Amino acid sequence: MLNRRQFLAASGWASASLALSGVLATGGTLQGADPSLDANAFHGLRRYLRTGFGDIAYVEQGQGEAALFLHGFPLNGFQWRGALPRLAPYRRCIAPDFLGLGYTRVAEGQPVAPQDQVAMLLAFMDTLGMASADLVASDSGGAVAQLLLAQHPARVRTLLLTNCDTAIDSPPPAMEPVIALARQGRFIDDWLGRWHADRALARSNEGIGGMCYAHADQPSDEAIDTYFGPMLSTQRRTDLGNAYAVALARNALAGSTAALRQARAPVRVVWGTADTIFGDHNAAYLAQAFGNSRGVRRLAGAKLFWPEEQPQIIAEEARALWNAWTPLALRR
Repeated sequence: MLNRRQFLAASGWASASLALSGVLATGGTLQGADPSLDANAFHGLRRYLRTGFGDIAYVEQGQGEAALFLHGFPLNGFQWRGALPRLAPYRRCIAPDFLGLGYTRVAEGQPVAPQDQVAMLLAFMDTLGMASADLVASDSGGAVAQLLLAQHPARVRTLLLTNCDTAIDSPPPAMEPVIALARQGRFIDDWLGRWHADRALARSNEGIGGMCYAHADQPSDEAIDTYFGPMLSTQRRTDLGNAYAVALARNALAGSTAALRQARAPVRVVWGTADTIFGDHNAAYLAQAFGNSRGVRRLAGAKLFWPEEQPQIIAEEARALWNAWTPLALRR
């Protein structure tokens, strides 16, 4: 049975969701012309923040309270090119590139495991003056987001998770050949290099398209260039990309269960049911994994990287979560 505070929190969530449904139905700000950034615009917005971990590449839009968008593997912040402009009127939206992926310039000797990504994000937030942030996270970025919530709960205001690692499935079996090739130093060249050279292969059932996207025209040519080009540009970047994959062999979320259940930040999960990497049992697990869960929404037919294909849903769910958040929710 819900106590009064739980009822108020649930009512706030329902009210925010209904309000957004009205916006969508009446052709409000979440409909109309697609505001997604193309590659040229995204590259033009890129900045670098110097930290002890290296020069962290990021793209920022909007102002006010901060929201951090954490991408998957082997992607980078370009994954959020559709979500950032949709949410910039409501938050200071920032999409950094993780250590070892994208355009971030990693410091010499710096490891790139999930725990290192957490430490980097804390330094990133401190340097930009963020006491806390709303998190939106996908795939391996979802593991990093959960670690940040478990270990530094005061730094996380809300968390919107899409298909990602969980404590019961990290790494998933589908990652085993990737990790095995990465241990040999071959994954980036053998898989990403072939997909970069052959766009039809990349979008086929044998490529990242069939594995991770629901639409046959995805990923686009500019996405393939933006995601894979940096990791293929130098041997050091190739080595770092392989190191990122190897680091995923260890379940970074092991031992986090109790801390996640104690966390007070509201957590919403949106899950693509056709994901070939992370099965639906992970969504069921996440539904009860957090102390302040706002439930799970399932998207029929959506695969791992659905946030790239359906950024309007990220915007819808993020706004509902942010609108429902109150300091009271953290004091339940």
